[in-house]
Amino acid sequence: MASLLPAFQSLPLPIVQLSLAAVLKCGQSFRWAILDVGEDTEYRLCLRDRVVCLRQSPTTLFYRALYPDPQPTPTQKALRDAETLVWLNDYFQLDVDLVGLYNEWSTRDPVFARMQSRFEGIRILRQDPWENLISFICSSNNNISRITKMVQALCTEYSPPLLTYEGEKYHPFPPPSVLAQPGVSATLRSLGFGYRAEFINRTAKMLADTHGRMPLPNDTFEASERWLMSLRNSRTDDAREELLKFVGVGRKVADCVLLMSLDKKEVVPVDTHVHQIAVKHYGLKDASGPSGKKATMTPKIYGDVNTKLFRVWGDYAGWAHSVLFTADLKSFASYGLPAPGSRTTSPSSTKIAPDFMPGDILPTPPLTPVSSLKRSNDPVHCSSDCQEAATLAERVKRRRRGA
Repeated sequence: MASLLPAFQSLPLPIVQLSLAAVLKCGQSFRWAILDVGEDTEYRLCLRDRVVCLRQSPTTLFYRALYPDPQPTPTQKALRDAETLVWLNDYFQLDVDLVGLYNEWSTRDPVFARMQSRFEGIRILRQDPWENLISFICSSNNNISRITKMVQALCTEYSPPLLTYEGEKYHPFPPPSVLAQPGVSATLRSLGFGYRAEFINRTAKMLADTHGRMPLPNDTFEASERWLMSLRNSRTDDAREELLKFVGVGRKVADCVLLMSLDKKEVVPVDTHVHQIAVKHYGLKDASGPSGKKATMTPKIYGDVNTKLFRVWGDYAGWAHSVLFTADLKSFASYGLPAPGSRTTSPSSTKIAPDFMPGDILPTPPLTPVSSLKRSNDPVHCSSDCQEAATLAERVKRRRRGA
């Protein structure tokens, strides 16, 4: 069976630009399956028509896509692999030079400078806005582990498995029209979603009823999903105003969606955790009461934290905040520290998988125009092969549109 699987492709990418071990565990996305494969770790995500599998060495990102039956022909696979590469560049925003940003933040902020080398490679994902919205409605008064279980239960209940691999079923994320159906709220409550069940059902219904339930011509996304994506082109305040109309979406959830899927890189989502970081490290006045009880998050406190951190970090303040946020998580208390008896001082010591067969960069679903990719003269982007594959994927999309 293993011999029939596609070989991993290789994308030159140092871990200082992307650390999967940090980015995929720090509470941005909740659907990545993380598995130990021998001495290596593999990360898998089910998209609408394939499962993307990733591994990593200190210098290289390895990737491949698994497809449901019937398997694509060699020509079809080449085209799909080109789309996968476009998706990877888009999802991980590889057009952004993370090392350059870390250096800038370290210059501006001595607090950041002290943790720069230990928490390297943490960048903001560019997620599907619909999945991102529902996931963060689930995040209300919740923790990463429980949010992950809820999101996975949502997919298992409302999305048929795309494929089964190594005994595990992989489910895509269900579209708005499915979660807008009657009875969804009751079912989700039975699955342990609590009050969030009604929020999800009503938000899905509002979105589907207002912006459309059917896919656009030659599209796999429903019209309401495309409308959410269009908020990437709106001003931050305007996009936030639209998100706040949905049930269960307050300022923090809206700001998480703005930052993690709508390209609003300057936005800093604020909760009591981030507020305490601002108080502890950045001189923001502590609004706790005389008893030491944590202050209630008021619009004024929220705005003060946002303004303070933006002044410290600049246009990519939301990205910088994610590094500080991750560093403060209990689950990352030992991240980047040497293991007992080891000389390792950085997570970049990850071994290269011995069973990899890196090949040429060749075909998952394109979410954004190829124009969003890094130009070939940018030092962060991959080789010219990436550009050729991206061009191939763009030609495929134009042909499908009848261009």
